Amino acid sequence: MKRFVGVFITIAGLSVALFAQLHAQGNVGQIQVGGSPTVPDNQVTSQPVPRLPDGKVDLTGPWVGGGSNGNIERDGGLKPGELPLLPWAKELMSKRLEKDEPYTACLPMSVPRVNPYPWKFAMSYTSKGLTHIYVLHETGDAGAHRVVYMDGRPHPPDPIPTWWGHSTGRFEKDTLVIDTIGYNDKFWFDARGTPHTEKLHTVERWTRLNFGTMTNDFTLDDPGAYSRPVQLKFTATHIRPDLDLMEFICLEDNEYGLAGGIVPANEGGQRVK
Repeated sequence: MKRFVGVFITIAGLSVALFAQLHAQGNVGQIQVGGSPTVPDNQVTSQPVPRLPDGKVDLTGPWVGGGSNGNIERDGGLKPGELPLLPWAKELMSKRLEKDEPYTACLPMSVPRVNPYPWKFAMSYTSKGLTHIYVLHETGDAGAHRVVYMDGRPHPPDPIPTWWGHSTGRFEKDTLVIDTIGYNDKFWFDARGTPHTEKLHTVERWTRLNFGTMTNDFTLDDPGAYSRPVQLKFTATHIRPDLDLMEFICLEDNEYGLAGGIVPANEGGQRVK
């Protein structure tokens, strides 16, 4: 843990220096500090798939990947132009600008989107067994988390549209099946602005193939924006087991340091009030 924290502090220091350089040049951009340390290639299949005390396959993670980000067609295994968007949805996507992406204003990514940062399933047990699964993202989504109900409850007949929708889950052998309805239409499927409507219905089938790999066979069904249901497939990679999610505070406009109470200085070194 100390080694990991030390690495993070070093990276953070480099990031601050790079940010200062960008600011001095009049530019503010995303700072890349390297990828998440995944399970080494020689360990991906060298260990058995772990299981929870109740015998269910352990999908907890943490993981990277498993969803869309920059381009849902490419990320999900489709060819360019293969996504069957209705004409109005194509037109809307063509008008969306990267600077208007909801996620950059600390709003949730929602399904099936993931950032290139770790996430994990958190299992919640009671005396009745597994009742809830929480999906947690390292980037935090402004503190939001997704809830998957595993206690057998049905979807509400008329759910209030929300960012994460209403998710129910079940195990089919070693595959976790998550069925979700009740989404709002405010989030984007990817950075290019692929849209959807409140008619969206998704089904995720999460299967851990081996120690280091998990697939998400994803069904996207939205008759409001697509001419037919779409089958996508995403792959997640296991993060090193000795590491876990780190704290991240999302602040609208990504104003550096403000969330942590850091007051910036002007070019003369004086603190800005």
